[in-house]
Amino acid sequence: MFKTLKEDVRAFMARDPAARSTLEIVLCYPGYHALMFYRMTHWIWNAGWRLPARFLAHIAKVLTGIEIHPGATIGRRFVIDHGTGVVIGETSDIGDDVTLYQGVTLGGIAPSVDSVSQIGQKRHPTLCDGAIIGSGAAVLGPITIGEGAKVGANSVVTKSVDACMTAVGIPARVVMPKDKSKSKDFVAYGTAVDGPDPLLQTIEELRRQVTKLSGRLEELEGGKKSSSNGKASASGKGRKKAC
Repeated sequence: MFKTLKEDVRAFMARDPAARSTLEIVLCYPGYHALMFYRMTHWIWNAGWRLPARFLAHIAKVLTGIEIHPGATIGRRFVIDHGTGVVIGETSDIGDDVTLYQGVTLGGIAPSVDSVSQIGQKRHPTLCDGAIIGSGAAVLGPITIGEGAKVGANSVVTKSVDACMTAVGIPARVVMPKDKSKSKDFVAYGTAVDGPDPLLQTIEELRRQVTKLSGRLEELEGGKKSSSNGKASASGKGRKKAC
């Protein structure tokens, strides 16, 4: 466990430019404090002492402002930056090198409304290695955020996100990156998106089609008017000759 905590410290140093020393992280970072409590309570939880684990997790929440259920599974080099208001539910499964920012909720949604039948069900998200969840985002239900995927700040995600994609908005939609070679790079808050928005692309394509159809309709109407004028002229000439 101590080896894992050392790795966690190095991860904070690597991802937070404000961190100046290991001692500063150990003494001043609530995200790291919450993680230390989690490592301990998770061990107690797995040992079968569920109530003591929940009680210590509650103390950790009071002290740090971060709520991590001891039943959650969290991998190595996990970073909670700033941290206040983070909630991680019981069946959350978090991989290695994952980063969460303040106000993130990994919430549970189950098909059944009966709380008893939900016991033992997978209700919370799975975050694969390298995922980044921006501040204020809510990731809800037993969905998967793929490896290297990002969720933008204040987004609400209820559907799985593929690896290396970015989800933004309420409800969240996936935005394709232009340069896929950089899609796994670390991006603070998961908000940097340089690719086209598929929704806007669809709207723009519909606008182009409507403009094209309008132009074609005007051409057809213009052709009908010319034909009508031609017939009217021919009819007038015929009447003159008859006279």
